[in-house]
Amino acid sequence: MAHILLAEDDESLRRFLAQALERAGHKVADYGDGLGAYEYLKSFRIDLLLTDIVMPGMDGIELAKRAAELDGALKIMFITGFAAVALHPSSNAPKQAKVLSKPFHLREIVAEVDRMVAA
Repeated sequence: MAHILLAEDDESLRRFLAQALERAGHKVADYGDGLGAYEYLKSFRIDLLLTDIVMPGMDGIELAKRAAELDGALKIMFITGFAAVALHPSSNAPKQAKVLSKPFHLREIVAEVDRMVAA
């Protein structure tokens, strides 16, 4: 079981993802914005940050950069419709981050999360 922080501003997608990950045996804390997720990060140790890129307040790239500063070994996965933004060198996204493009199937993301936390 992994402790996952999920940051996704689309409430229905966030709810479905959290439920799928919990059913797979993971503990999930979910937030609809980067600022709330960052506050959680400062207080709790997590195994994986699963974040959208485009969110109100603090975007996912900034959240990932701050998370990596707090824990250099943290595993990070972006879930986004803007994969080119995350992969572009000027984004300064953490180099170890995995990018999963929307749309995706819930089984696909659960399998990818399981692979990342097992590594």
